Amino acid sequence: MTESNLYMTTKYDDIKNAFASKDQKRILSELKKFGRAPSGFNHVVFLEGLSHTNSKIKLACVEHLGKFSDRGIVKRLVSLFKTETNTAIRREIVSSIGRQRSKNNLDILIKFSDDNDPKVVMQTIRALLYFMDVPKVKKRLEKLQKHKNEVIQQVLQSALTTKKATKTIKVENKEKFQNLVVNGDIQKVLKNIPNGVVDLTFTSPPYYNAKDYSIYKSYEEYLGFLESVIKEIHRVTSEGRFFILNTSPVILPRFSRAHASTRWAVPFDIHPRILKAGFDFIDDIVWKKPDGSAINRNGGFFQHRKPLGYKPNPVVEYVMVYRKKTSKLIDWNMDQIPKGVLEKSKVKDKKYDKTNLWEINPDTSNKHPASFPVKLVENVVRFYSYENDLVLDPFAGSGTVGKVCAQNNRFSLLVDNKAEYIKLMKDRLKGSNFRFLSQEKIKEL
Repeated sequence: MTESNLYMTTKYDDIKNAFASKDQKRILSELKKFGRAPSGFNHVVFLEGLSHTNSKIKLACVEHLGKFSDRGIVKRLVSLFKTETNTAIRREIVSSIGRQRSKNNLDILIKFSDDNDPKVVMQTIRALLYFMDVPKVKKRLEKLQKHKNEVIQQVLQSALTTKKATKTIKVENKEKFQNLVVNGDIQKVLKNIPNGVVDLTFTSPPYYNAKDYSIYKSYEEYLGFLESVIKEIHRVTSEGRFFILNTSPVILPRFSRAHASTRWAVPFDIHPRILKAGFDFIDDIVWKKPDGSAINRNGGFFQHRKPLGYKPNPVVEYVMVYRKKTSKLIDWNMDQIPKGVLEKSKVKDKKYDKTNLWEINPDTSNKHPASFPVKLVENVVRFYSYENDLVLDPFAGSGTVGKVCAQNNRFSLLVDNKAEYIKLMKDRLKGSNFRFLSQEKIKEL
């Protein structure tokens, strides 16, 4: 007996003996050890697992059966698919049949694509895309573009769109907007910014009527204002680059003791408008401040301890991460960066925030009512941009984004409509080669 045949016989016996022992840990252990199927291996040993009560064992056997080309296997898997309720196993059945790369299975896969479970449909699409030049497959995939599931729609839109060769992005006149501070209405200023010049936007919009510098007639007017700004941010953002928004729910004091206070869920109300503007949601980061920094809302409950009267002290804000919608993966954006710049921009700190909970002290400066802490800006700028990138802050306030960008070899474009904050930025950004322009002057760039 050759060494190869001895290996196959031993492996077959190990798996068969494990099943005979009925020891589930032993069975799983042997199944995990089985890698690439040797030529001539007897796959029958895995068929026993298709009726096993342990879903992990059944899943592993379905996966291994996909390593063999045999019509009998396909029939068994199709039969199991009809009765199986476990989503992971049903997906693996589709995957195993798809991995055979056989046109004989196309009718089966097309039928699977009509399943009620979007996860199963997605797995079927992966298998069918290999045969997308086959007329009946192409017809089915085009029909699936109208599927109710938005992820399926996006995947097929990307897969079926004629792809052109991607080229390095070059934006004309980008340097005109580097290290520039503009005093003006952000809605008007943005209309003078060319398409695709911004690499990252990080900002915190004015609070809805919670600070003296922010007054709107209604909450809907406030959201509408933010939406109009976000649409322009989308236009000026380079393909696949990031827009990061820091917001938090806002509490408006009650009118009198006979009325309740009002709380507006700004991060959640603005979120669908950001998606509508053309951004994809990437991550939610929670910025946690020290407990002592919060406004005390818990005092009454602390005294009476009556259920329903509990009000937690708010110590968190949201840092919502979005990416300009594109069919290209993030690796494509990374490939646009020159090797030297990429290497210098790497985050090499031994300690950095690895979770989406960032514990950062608020800024204690009284020069602006809601200024960014430096550490928060440093995280965002270093994690989501490269050296020489252009970072936009449309509500720049005290200019922390500009200061941090200058310290980290990034350029920034800062906008604010209040003269007192422009004056504050002039003092704070001294020595960093910033230019200061009025809203009217930016039209001349």
